[in-house]
Amino acid sequence: MKQGSSNRRVNGQAQEVISSILLFEISDPRLALVTITGCEVSYDRSFCNVFYTAAPDAYEDAAAAFKAASGRIRSLMARKLSWRVAPELRFHLDKSVDEAERIAAALKADAPRNEASAAAAAAAADAEPTEDGE
Repeated sequence: MKQGSSNRRVNGQAQEVISSILLFEISDPRLALVTITGCEVSYDRSFCNVFYTAAPDAYEDAAAAFKAASGRIRSLMARKLSWRVAPELRFHLDKSVDEAERIAAALKADAPRNEASAAAAAAAADAEPTEDGE
């Protein structure tokens, strides 16, 4: 979906406020190591999709904690923002960080083979005669 500068600003504002609420005002230990990776606020500001990441073994705990604390987070968010409507919060697990870590690990594990094939290709290029016949 195309985002204008106003929409990006609203999304960033929502992300900052929710992050600060989690950091300073919610004392649930299940949300201690949760990171808000992004927010998407609807055009009329009635809904806010909040994307978060957590440790892989804490996915269920974080989801349960967000379900329990969503009303409190929404009311605190309404106090901090000057929006006419307090958006309904929908929390979604963002697995893109886990996917990036998986890809980085695969590339790191495959690095010696890539270096060996690059060295073999360079040696083959050096051994080929040039068009000049040299």
